[in-house]
Amino acid sequence: MPKTKAQVSIENVVASATLNQKVDLNSVVKGYPGVEYRPEQFPGLVFRLKRPKTATLIFSSGKMVCTGAKSEKEAKRAVLKVIKELKKGGIIIIGKPDVKIQNIVASGGLGGMIDLEKAAYSLGRAMYEPEQFPGLIYRMEEPKVVILLFASGKLVCTGAKKEPDSYDAVEKLQVLLEEANLIYYE
Repeated sequence: MPKTKAQVSIENVVASATLNQKVDLNSVVKGYPGVEYRPEQFPGLVFRLKRPKTATLIFSSGKMVCTGAKSEKEAKRAVLKVIKELKKGGIIIIGKPDVKIQNIVASGGLGGMIDLEKAAYSLGRAMYEPEQFPGLIYRMEEPKVVILLFASGKLVCTGAKKEPDSYDAVEKLQVLLEEANLIYYE
């Protein structure tokens, strides 16, 4: 168990969904003038929700990508709400979508200073080039995530598919750093 509990908070959950049917994006625009759709710039339509505060890209293929959610549950709720709104606007949608979490981004802090130079050597699967980027890039095998770690102990964890993976990865990293005496608590 680590000496102090790391702070971790989910910042963004990206989910994809497939409607398994084509969607007429121009009809969506007619029903919802508030959506953003500029096909000459980008092939997808942006459908924003206030609650949960998310943006969902909808493509004519029926594929959707939802960003901005703060949890897996919220991401799934947002996708279902967008579909409900589309139906209300007269878009016929058959069947239930298949919603998949693609990426979870979390930020956090370990509560201590880290010797990144030494950490780069002892962690393995780590990259540290301070002339190019001030953080250490650590590719964790299990759970399969990438952690950007800074000397201040602050970090960003990305690539998780399930929320617990973010928390587990940060705790695992903290234990590794403590075992190697690479983290210094004030």
